[in-house]
Amino acid sequence: MDVMPLLLLVAGSATLSAAARRTPVPAPLLVVAAGLAVSYVPGVPVYTLDPHIVLPLILPPLLYTAATDSSYLGLRAQLRPVALLSVGYVLFATLVVGWALYLLVPGLPLTAALVFGAVVAPPDAVAATAVARRVGLPSRITTILQGESLLNDATAITAFRVALAAAIGEGTTWAGGIGEFLLAAFGGLVVGLLLMVPLHWLRTHVKEALLQNTLSLLIPFVAYAAAEQVHASGVIAVVVVALYLGHRAWEVDFATRLQEEAVWKMVAFVLEAAVFALIGLQLPIVLRGLGEYAGAEALWYALAVFAVVVVARFVWVYPATFLPPLLSARIREREGRPGWKSPFVIAWAGMRGVVSLAIAFSIPLTAGGTGFPQRNLLLFLTFTTVIGTLVVQGLTLPPLIRLLKLPGRDVQAETLAEANAQAQASRIAEQRLDELLSDERNALPAPLADRLRTVLERRRNAVWERLGQTNPVTGESVDDTYRRLSREMISAERDVFVRLRDARYLDDEMLRTLLRRLDLEEAAAYRETA
Repeated sequence: MDVMPLLLLVAGSATLSAAARRTPVPAPLLVVAAGLAVSYVPGVPVYTLDPHIVLPLILPPLLYTAATDSSYLGLRAQLRPVALLSVGYVLFATLVVGWALYLLVPGLPLTAALVFGAVVAPPDAVAATAVARRVGLPSRITTILQGESLLNDATAITAFRVALAAAIGEGTTWAGGIGEFLLAAFGGLVVGLLLMVPLHWLRTHVKEALLQNTLSLLIPFVAYAAAEQVHASGVIAVVVVALYLGHRAWEVDFATRLQEEAVWKMVAFVLEAAVFALIGLQLPIVLRGLGEYAGAEALWYALAVFAVVVVARFVWVYPATFLPPLLSARIREREGRPGWKSPFVIAWAGMRGVVSLAIAFSIPLTAGGTGFPQRNLLLFLTFTTVIGTLVVQGLTLPPLIRLLKLPGRDVQAETLAEANAQAQASRIAEQRLDELLSDERNALPAPLADRLRTVLERRRNAVWERLGQTNPVTGESVDDTYRRLSREMISAERDVFVRLRDARYLDDEMLRTLLRRLDLEEAAAYRETA
């Protein structure tokens, strides 16, 4: 097996994603564009997007990391709009886009057109999360988009299977289709509920951080495979497990949390970069099979489908936003009357991604003993819809948000809430420290006891200092200056340790021990600001 193409894909896409952070262009768009350009460079390997790899091996970890980073409480608060988008909109888009394609393409059966509708119905979890992080959407909109993108794949995959069964002649009824959808949805929910408590128990009882993180890497694949084994939704199972584990992550020891955060950030970064590169690299494969549709006709179909996909989302989002408050006084009292700007952004943020392409490539070559109707055209239209939404909507979303002047996160209010929470926690911790020190079994020399109190005071004051005045010379807060000086001191110690190792006064094992202590001190002194 030649691993060089895989290494080139990962290295190239990761490098471009890192470079994109220094540009105003969102990383997904830059990587997709590079994939499109590179796909026609002579000597570049052919990268086929295999649904048997993407769905069970790439989708679960991406869903897992997105769900653990989401807020269970936030999603519960936005359950109605999330459900309307992740279930209602996907089914609506399946029907509308499928019917439109049926009218557009002569000779295309309605069942095959509905297969395509299900393929392009779900906005992609990876695309939505990546762009939302970059453009700094308001927290409520981000929560809704994340919740939608976590659950809509399950709806789309189930709708795809039902439509595909009808298209290839296996026969299905409305009752059978609804039954399969309910089995997938509730089956995935049940599997997730059955797995989440035992998996959390394992995470809290396995004491070694290395083993805990190995378990963490296996969890999304176990949940997905277990659900799919009983013909339930692996997507829903992964999301349920991840939301529960993320909500209770505080019960896992600190070493595991630190390692787990670093590991999953790396996994998500590499997979996201590779996924968007794969999207662009599919162009030659898709164009090669167009045949009779090559030329202006295929382009016309692509533009028409793109327009229908975009308009259909607006047609769904605005009634789904404005009708519930109109019909329910309780919703009106709790949420007030919605404005038009937020639903506009939600409607425009419907980027499609790798899941649509993976589902499209899983369309069989034959149906009922003959070729699947216009399969190559459906692949081409899926590709152009994905590229169109990523480029057009992805590029215009940041200026659109600036133009609409949506209120961003209230940093001052968030910092004030953080400071109040830290003050309460520090007060309780100080009371506990006094209780412990009053016991002779916990006797400490006065300098060490004072040091514990100083650490508490430092934590309590640090957040308040961010609300205070800054240094007129450097622009730093007192907290920033403290951390910078702390880092300079640690750096000086590190240089000494390395110099002593080079002089063979210390061996490498001792150096690693000393450097780890400094690394932990530096981590304690510094918060992540990215």
